[in-house]
Amino acid sequence: MANELPSSRRDLIASRLLAGEPVNSTALASEFAVSEDAIRRDLRALDAAGVGRRVYGGAVPLTVGGAPISERLTAGLMEKRTLARAALSLIPSGSFLFLDNGSTNVMAAEVLPDNADLAIATNSIEAAATLAARQSLPMVFVGGGVDFAIGGCVDGTAIEAVSRLNIDLCLLGACTLSADSGVSAFNASDAAFKRALISRSRCTIVLVSNEKLGGRAPHRVTGIDGIDHVVVSHDAPDPEITELEMAGAHVLRAAQPQAD
Repeated sequence: MANELPSSRRDLIASRLLAGEPVNSTALASEFAVSEDAIRRDLRALDAAGVGRRVYGGAVPLTVGGAPISERLTAGLMEKRTLARAALSLIPSGSFLFLDNGSTNVMAAEVLPDNADLAIATNSIEAAATLAARQSLPMVFVGGGVDFAIGGCVDGTAIEAVSRLNIDLCLLGACTLSADSGVSAFNASDAAFKRALISRSRCTIVLVSNEKLGGRAPHRVTGIDGIDHVVVSHDAPDPEITELEMAGAHVLRAAQPQAD
């Protein structure tokens, strides 16, 4: 597809975003035989037009936050598992740990050591299923009406259940994270649940993959001052990390992913 006219190229990229497909700047530059700067101009224009949202390395559909958990669980597994393993160093022995909804937190349920001196609560169906299959860690399931796109319970019943808990540490799910907007969510009920969860937790940790950095979703959960630690990938962009640290975030970089 070399030498595509900009408008034609942009239309093709837009069609992919509107179909729910994320796009990568490097791959697009190779496909269309143009510079990455040209692709970045296209993505800025599409972001301004409301077609997609620019993220580090490319762009994602505006509806990415609404993808079912079954789809999110299969994307970026190595990165998410590495983030979860990095978070283990922040979880003290004897803690009452809450695992919020989110595909990265499901990885945390997978990598927690069998002999960990922890009690765990979760509102995530997949995290609960992972822990139940292991049968090695005590678990409380916070129930309510299940939102299948989110992957767990975030309604009034779930919020009421969380209000009765004294949580030492929570791994908070985040749809987006930025220095100016903090943690945001695509779903209003999910955002309300996360705010309730933060209010009942002594320490809040967010595990964030590169695609979520620098973005903003419609529903604000908390500012950077409401988060105790942010765990990012080894190759998270330096400008984004600098902005987070200047805003007061304590950032931990995960190790480079290794094939299992």
